[in-house]
Amino acid sequence: MATAGPPGGGRPKILVFSTNNISDPGIDLAGSQHMAYSPSVKVISVPCSGGINPNWVLYALEAGFDGVFIAADGGDCAFLPDCTSRTARIAERAQGMLKERGKDPRRVKMAAICSVCSEPFVSHMRQFTEALSKL
Repeated sequence: MATAGPPGGGRPKILVFSTNNISDPGIDLAGSQHMAYSPSVKVISVPCSGGINPNWVLYALEAGFDGVFIAADGGDCAFLPDCTSRTARIAERAQGMLKERGKDPRRVKMAAICSVCSEPFVSHMRQFTEALSKL
């Protein structure tokens, strides 16, 4: 059953910033377990979620994505001891920048996704797709 989506129909396009060592394996596990989520979800791998530039988030939204999801490393980050709090500040900054531009800050979400978090990832994608469909 297709969800109502962005103007012009279709499913909302979601860009996921995922981390090489922590969230990528969880996302890959969802695929290998044949867990279903929207095919309009695209994933870009980065070394650490704490290094994402909020301008990248805005660029993705301006380039046609309906939402951006940041899959944070959580407490397992090998690069930064405060990765989760840094990533939260990045997401908040991107939301603030969207708000300043008159756009809905709910188009940016963040959650920690670990290497075995296939079910939580799929759940986040389903909920985010549904939320974006209603915006």
